[in-house]
Amino acid sequence: MQRIGVLSTAVLFLFLGNTAPAYAQQEPPKDQPAKEQSKPDKQQDQKKQQQQQNKQQQAKGQREQQQDKQQQKDQNKQQQKDQNKQQQQQAKGQQEQQQKQQQDQNKQQQRAQQQQQDQNKQQAKGQQDQQRQQQQQQARRQSPQEQQRQAHEQQASWQQNRAHNWQSEHRTWQQRGGYNGYRIPDDRYQGYFGPSHAFLIYSQPVVLYGGYPRFQYEGFWFGFVDPWPEYWSNDWYENDEVYVLYSDDGYYLYNRRYPRDRIAISVYLN
Repeated sequence: MQRIGVLSTAVLFLFLGNTAPAYAQQEPPKDQPAKEQSKPDKQQDQKKQQQQQNKQQQAKGQREQQQDKQQQKDQNKQQQKDQNKQQQQQAKGQQEQQQKQQQDQNKQQQRAQQQQQDQNKQQAKGQQDQQRQQQQQQARRQSPQEQQRQAHEQQASWQQNRAHNWQSEHRTWQQRGGYNGYRIPDDRYQGYFGPSHAFLIYSQPVVLYGGYPRFQYEGFWFGFVDPWPEYWSNDWYENDEVYVLYSDDGYYLYNRRYPRDRIAISVYLN
């Protein structure tokens, strides 16, 4: 019996010794890592890598597309700038050409005006010379008594037109309601009238009209509207230099000896 028990015990230990290694082969220790990954994990990683590569390629394509758009946009801007510059240059050239044409036209007009002024001067001078000759011829035909009588009448008319108190008797054209008489053309006025064109009244033709003296200068007749100041010399119209000026509201006669005074006058063609 003891032998059977020993034998059973030995068989049992032998069985346990054989089964332990097999169990150890089937179930590895918990702390030992796996030597190889499964195939599904590898496929999943490859798929992720492929997706990442696709995303990178797609992002690269978008960047390249944006760069192309930006380059095209920059090219369009540059073309627009070039076109604007070209248009500005063309407009500048046209403007310069128009200015030159306008300057040429102005020069031609100025030459034409100058020629017209010269013609007017010659005509006015011819008329004045002709009138002087007629007056001289008329004076030659008059007897000394007739000449003396006319001189006496003119002197009397000048004295008759003398003021007693000029400050209270004279009036400006504005006070008279404005000048409504004949106006001297600008080209004639600028060429013959003003402070730089002084003359002696009695060096010009003088006549009596309605008992008042009128004098002629540069083809125009001038009549007095104001009396002349009482403190002027008795023969100022023979010896004092005077000039005609359009000032503010009408024509006035200025005496260089009395520059502060002005006498309102009116202009007549004949």
